[in-house]
Amino acid sequence: MTSAFALVRDGRRTLRQGPDALAHRQRERLASMVDFARANSPYYRELYRTLPERVENPTLLPVTHKQDLMARFDDWVTDPEVTIDRLRAFVADRRRVGERFLGRYLVTTTSGTTGHRGLFLLDDHAAAVVRALSLRAARRSLTPSVTARLLARRIRSAHIVATSGHLAAYAVIARSRAAGRLSTRGSRVLSTHSPLPELVDQLNRYRPVFLAGYATVIALLAGEQMAGRLCIAPAVVSLLAEGVSDRDHERIRSAFGARLVNTYGCNESLALAYGCAFGWLHVHSDWLILEPVDSDLRPTPPGRESSTVLLTSLCRWAQPILRYDLGDSVLLRPDACPCGDPLPAIKVRGRAADLLSFPRRDGGSVRIVPMAFETLLESIPDIDLFQIVQTAPSCVRVRIRSAAGADGDRLWAAVRKEMIALLTAHGAGQVSVERADEPPEQSPGGKYRVVIPWS
Repeated sequence: MTSAFALVRDGRRTLRQGPDALAHRQRERLASMVDFARANSPYYRELYRTLPERVENPTLLPVTHKQDLMARFDDWVTDPEVTIDRLRAFVADRRRVGERFLGRYLVTTTSGTTGHRGLFLLDDHAAAVVRALSLRAARRSLTPSVTARLLARRIRSAHIVATSGHLAAYAVIARSRAAGRLSTRGSRVLSTHSPLPELVDQLNRYRPVFLAGYATVIALLAGEQMAGRLCIAPAVVSLLAEGVSDRDHERIRSAFGARLVNTYGCNESLALAYGCAFGWLHVHSDWLILEPVDSDLRPTPPGRESSTVLLTSLCRWAQPILRYDLGDSVLLRPDACPCGDPLPAIKVRGRAADLLSFPRRDGGSVRIVPMAFETLLESIPDIDLFQIVQTAPSCVRVRIRSAAGADGDRLWAAVRKEMIALLTAHGAGQVSVERADEPPEQSPGGKYRVVIPWS
């Protein structure tokens, strides 16, 4: 297997050779991936039976969707030893987070922003590519002085992520620790489920030099820093996975006075893009293809927001992701980015998560990040699709599509109990948690919003 550092060097050579070399590398990798998927995945063999022998253009491929792939999971994956039943049994044990499934795969789970659960495998080659792309992002984002500051303080890091199961950020951290790439002495993992005062107290005591977390959580902590309740001085603040508004980006930068590293990723591709100083995200287009499209799946012109974006990964061999409807709305920059980076530049419009705000028991208000609700419901069995709608300051409705054969009343009792416990833990006052009769609803672009705030 090629090492991450060899892949970094290969990527540098490709970018130095210019856009033609980059496009050639992309075509070659796409053709290899399609050939491999046809030969090893019964699902893709059936789906691609009428396609030309060699495919170098992604628009020739049919669009795929998470729910369809999950329904055909055993046929989708390319390793016959991997089955949905074996994988479900594995992820049911939270003690095995970061452990290698079958001795060769990192497993991550998510409900995703579409609300559909997904189970994802990262083979060793794909993991090496992710590490290489992370190194590229760090090299582009960190100045020598910031790097020196990190090293001088031994890169003491705090990672604020959802810790309730095999979720991507937590699973990657656990795997990195097990492999010796991340020191357990020099890093702390804090739960995004924790009430804000607890996070503030833990960070004040630990005083990390590197702070990483979901953008919505970091934005909340920026408010605590500006109010004087949080008093830390990180050299780097890394924003994970979610989109972040320009306003919150500047607020975070001002609050911490740190170098901001903004990344865009998902379970389907842990490293999609990285941020630049001009607020754009540069796509790792040598290892993936992003196609912004409208609601009819036609190409969206640069400079116009898409309804969704189609993702093709060029490195996931165990579980091919080919022309996959990611559900995110993106805007592709129509001209060269002023930062000088040659990779395509985008802004994500559809993943900036909304915060839910509730009256506190003791006055004022408490804000809770959507991830807390998402991972809570994700941990309850027999939910196929869900959506939380705040209909008033002190009222939420929970829309649920139950799995086939599930006991609806028993499922609702579990959901209501856990929702009330979460709200209480965060100090919210009397919040009514209602059971919705209607199912989760799609947006005009075909996307399910997991959380819909009151406005």
